Amino acid sequence: MATVTSIMRLQQIFLARSDAELRPLGLTFARYEVVMLLSFSSTGRLPLGKIGERLQVNAASVTNAVDRLEADGLVTRRPNPGDGRGTLAAITAEGRRVAERATVAMNTHVFADLGLDAAALRALFDALSRLRQGAGDF
Repeated sequence: MATVTSIMRLQQIFLARSDAELRPLGLTFARYEVVMLLSFSSTGRLPLGKIGERLQVNAASVTNAVDRLEADGLVTRRPNPGDGRGTLAAITAEGRRVAERATVAMNTHVFADLGLDAAALRALFDALSRLRQGAGDF
């Protein structure tokens, strides 16, 4: 119980830190994940269903994130030429600029110093990876 509770509390701490860094850019961590996924894709666009699959979230979460990103001019929706009924989310030039600025903030203030040395970080990563694999996450 103590281990699971600690992991869940750390998730809350990291999300709060992330949201504090992203808020000035008009993002939440969920929206940051979407713009980063789109920026990493070879074409800068993905079907909404694929976004949900890759981020392991439900369709409503993807729709809400894309709605907000679209309202902010960071993403546009386009018809999917490969699926007449489907929709693609495409990152805009402004979306790429915001994603870059957000990544600098995240790298500097959230990802940079977790308070563990390299060996401890590797051991923690390996242990968490084994837990995730056991849960079928990979």
